[in-house]
Amino acid sequence: MEVLLSVLLNVLGFWFAAAFLLIVLPSVFGVSLGISQLYIRVLVKTLEWATLRIEKGIRRQQTEAVKNHVSNVIIQRDQTTMEKAIAGLRHGDFELSDVFYFCKKGLEAIVEDEVTQRFTSEELVSWNLLTRTNINFHYISLRLTVVWVIGVFVRYCFLLPLRITLMTIGIISMIVGTTLVGQLPNGEMKGWLSDLVHLTCSRILVRSVSGTIYYHNKENKPKKGGICVANHTSPIDVIILTNDGCYAMEFLLILICLFWGGDDLQVGQSHGGLMGVIQRATVKACPHVWFERSEMKDRQIVTKRLQEHVADKSKLPILIFPEGTCINNTSVMMFKKGSFEIGGTIYPVAIKYDPQFGDAFWNSSKHGIVSYLLRIMTSWAIVCHVWYMPPMTREEGENAVQFADRVKSAIARQGGLTELPWDGGLKRAKVKDTFKEEEQKNYSKMIIGNGASSSSSTDLD
Repeated sequence: MEVLLSVLLNVLGFWFAAAFLLIVLPSVFGVSLGISQLYIRVLVKTLEWATLRIEKGIRRQQTEAVKNHVSNVIIQRDQTTMEKAIAGLRHGDFELSDVFYFCKKGLEAIVEDEVTQRFTSEELVSWNLLTRTNINFHYISLRLTVVWVIGVFVRYCFLLPLRITLMTIGIISMIVGTTLVGQLPNGEMKGWLSDLVHLTCSRILVRSVSGTIYYHNKENKPKKGGICVANHTSPIDVIILTNDGCYAMEFLLILICLFWGGDDLQVGQSHGGLMGVIQRATVKACPHVWFERSEMKDRQIVTKRLQEHVADKSKLPILIFPEGTCINNTSVMMFKKGSFEIGGTIYPVAIKYDPQFGDAFWNSSKHGIVSYLLRIMTSWAIVCHVWYMPPMTREEGENAVQFADRVKSAIARQGGLTELPWDGGLKRAKVKDTFKEEEQKNYSKMIIGNGASSSSSTDLD
């Protein structure tokens, strides 16, 4: 028994020593030993080989239906706008047959609307050797099955324990580091140490999910006194960004995202208990902006606090996800206007994950935070691109909604994402009656034509 215990302690000692020397220590200095890059190159070669084997197996089994099933699209929609389609159908005054087109569009929306599918995982073109991305897995070849079994062993028996170890080290380091730094007097040294603790812990947490991140246009990184606005796919968006810079409110955001679930989080919120202890430690180490739950409901109080923060050019930029919820890796939905009423400079950031290595999207309606973290930590890796975009300010005569739409469009174009006007709140809430009425008016105008009177439009509504 003593021999077994001694062997176990030696193995654990070697495990933690290797993790510290090869991962934690390089994180302190912001350097990489190239292990992640080598791992990704091996993964790419393996997945390319697997794709060829799958295609060969499909051809051999003559299952063209499986080969062509590369997306979860049920309906092939005509991309023509409603206005043009109605204009093409009409040959004179309104006819009863004109409503058939709207019936068709209504049935398409019922079967497969463009909102609901944004809250499901992105479909892959080719299987990435993860069972969760191929529910209807069928036998292809012995070689492919052997590789899949080896992959399961590597992911669950080696990568998962390593990633849990790194996440534990990162969170403990964050709590201890911010607490110690918070005891120092205010000054340049405290600010430098605070940034060091924040960056080091973020880098460790990124490595805990085998993150490989490519940052583009670093000259446009958010500056102090500004507001960083990004599209939202996953709770780990926060550590993806803080891996390359410090932001106000980010470390409580990280903990809430990892353990409480940060699906709808946009601004820092005051907490009690253990979360309150951690929160107070981070506040002492670095200035953040927090709100009581009662204050969160008062838009004026929130706006005033944030305006005071951005007015001080010595404070870290605020990190906000204006969509208010996680959207899958294909689209950008409506930005809430509150983030754009604050004033100051907006620094747009586009985040795009590579689904080939792992699905970063969190479907909070389907998976709890623990289940989500398990899926992330048993994926091959998290690979993503981050584009820092030129700063944007509100133009003369532009309201907050128009400004938000302009920023959203810029992020969508840069990230290669589909831009949608819908509110991400539809993930859980019903469509507002006012929006329904507005769409009904638009439909009636299309049916009766541009020359119709307002009274006729009212009657049709």
